[in-house]
Parts: sequence; structure tokens; C-alpha cells
Amino acid sequence: MTRLDRSDAPIPLSILDLAIISRGATAADAFEGSVAVARKAEECGYRRVWYAEHHNMASIASSATSVLIAHIAAHTETIRLGSGGVMLPNHSPLVIAEQFGTLATLHPGRIDLGLGRAPGTDQNTMLAMRRDHRASESFPQDVVELQGYLRGESKIEGVEAIPGAGTDVPLYILGSSLFGARLAALLGLPYGFASHFAPQALQDAVALYRSEFRPSAQLAEPHVIAGVNVIAADDADDAEDQHLRVRRSRVARILSRGGRRLSDEEADALLDTPQARQVLEMMTYTAVGTSEVVGEYLDWFTGHADADELIIAHASPTLDARLRSIELVAAEWGLI
Repeated sequence: MTRLDRSDAPIPLSILDLAIISRGATAADAFEGSVAVARKAEECGYRRVWYAEHHNMASIASSATSVLIAHIAAHTETIRLGSGGVMLPNHSPLVIAEQFGTLATLHPGRIDLGLGRAPGTDQNTMLAMRRDHRASESFPQDVVELQGYLRGESKIEGVEAIPGAGTDVPLYILGSSLFGARLAALLGLPYGFASHFAPQALQDAVALYRSEFRPSAQLAEPHVIAGVNVIAADDADDAEDQHLRVRRSRVARILSRGGRRLSDEEADALLDTPQARQVLEMMTYTAVGTSEVVGEYLDWFTGHADADELIIAHASPTLDARLRSIELVAAEWGLI
């Protein structure tokens, strides 16, 4: 991989925090870890930390995304915080405008609102939340309605978001397909591609977004945020060991059935099976190694994804290792 010249203006780095509940830990432990991650990111010069809406997943604690953002914002000072993303078909646009309008009022200039249309869960849980399986069909109209509330230009006569109106919380369209790319381009919004777990359409989606982008009141030029997994460590062998543990955990989490999580031995036995390979393909874009190796990979990935910003899922299996990974990448990238 050829190293790019980042001496003048390195593109920003951000963090996607999945608020992972580790084996034997609790949601409270995950929240404590998320505060530590955000504080470390703030200290190290990352642009933003985002939290994803997932439901009915025993290992992810970010289901009440806006509530978690409020908690993290109260324990940090300057870093931007937001959703990566809120799954809008699960909610009323007015309610989301009120929630993020409240956040923006409490923490001015620090709140982002990334929006997706996937359920963030399995089909049964989706039905428990949405009730109507067709909710995602109105996603473009819901985005426009939400944007109107936040701008103080409601599309529904007599209905305002209080708080929310006039806060102009910036919107981001998130996705892993050409649909989101086309919508973000049409509305003139930044586009985040979920290449950290859905790599297949990355280059096609970004190319479509850039070619069809229309300037808007929020954004004059296209802005692409691409997701990438990172495991950076002081020692290459340590990084590879962490990578194995992460792969094992991912396979165990996704391939477990009947409420029983696979043991490490059972997960290891599956690593070379077609089912596991399909799961591990989700981690195609993963940088593993020392800070220099990871920096070279991120340089390459920036060009490969044609990205204006990278959002990193620091995937190390322990909090201490994630915090060290955050530091190492920030130093290599010239943020500190």
C-alpha cells in the first residue's frame, strides 16, 4: 500500500462506539466504557463519536440512542456526538426532532443526527417496534419532514418541534446501498457508508453519491464518511491475538441459536466454515497491527473509499485495548 502525504491537512477521524456489553459484563459497564471512549476521543482530537441504534441484541447497549448521547454529552466538553444512526422508520419524525432538538439546546454545536432506514434488529423485533412492516417505504418523506421541524419550517401546518425548531441539527444519511447514496445526493446531505460491516457496494455507492450530489443549505459539496474497523496495538502479535478474539466473538454472537451463546471452542471450530466466512466478510475493511501499519492501511482506505472523513470502529475486545488503539491511531494520524 502506498502511503499518502498527510502533512498538510489529514482528513478527520471519528469513532463509532457500539457500546458493547462484553461477556460477563452489564449494560452499566458498557455505558461506563462509552464515557471513557468519548473522553479519550476528545483528548486525542477525533472529530465526533457516534452511537448506533440496535435492538434486542444482548451484546449492544445503544438501543436508546438519544438517551445515551445525552449521558455522554454531560460527561464531555467539546467533541461532537450523534447517532450513527437513528433508524428513522422506527420513530415519528416529530419525536426525533424533539429528542435531538433537546440535545442541541442542551449542548449547542455538538450534536449530529445520522439517519438510516434499516430496522437495526431482526424481523420479529422490527414488528414489535414498527408494527407496520412498510414503514421504511416512507423514509425519504420522513427525512424531509424531520428536516423541516429542525429548521423551523414544518411541513405540517400547526405542528412544531418544541424544542427543536430552529436548531438546524445537521443531518447525515447513512447506508450500505445505492438507495441511501442517491437520497443523500438528492437532498444535498453528507453520506456515511457502513463499510465497517457491509463492504460490498462501497465504491459504487460513493461514486453515485458524488456524481448526483446537489448543493443544499446544509452542504455545498459532497462529504463522504466511510466506516472502517481498527485494532491498533503496541505489538503486532498482540494486535493479531486481539483480531482472533474479535473474529471469534463476532462468529459466536451472530451464529449462536436458541438464546445460547457459542463457547470460544465452538466458535473456533466454525471459523473456517462457509457460514463463518460469510460473517467475517463483514469485516473486510479492518486494519490490524502497530500504529504504523494501521496508518498505512487507513491512508490506502481513504483513497479506496474516496472518503472525506473516516469513522473508526475500534474493535479491540477490552476497554483498555480500545483506549490504547484510539491513542495510537490519533498519534499516527497527527491528531496529537
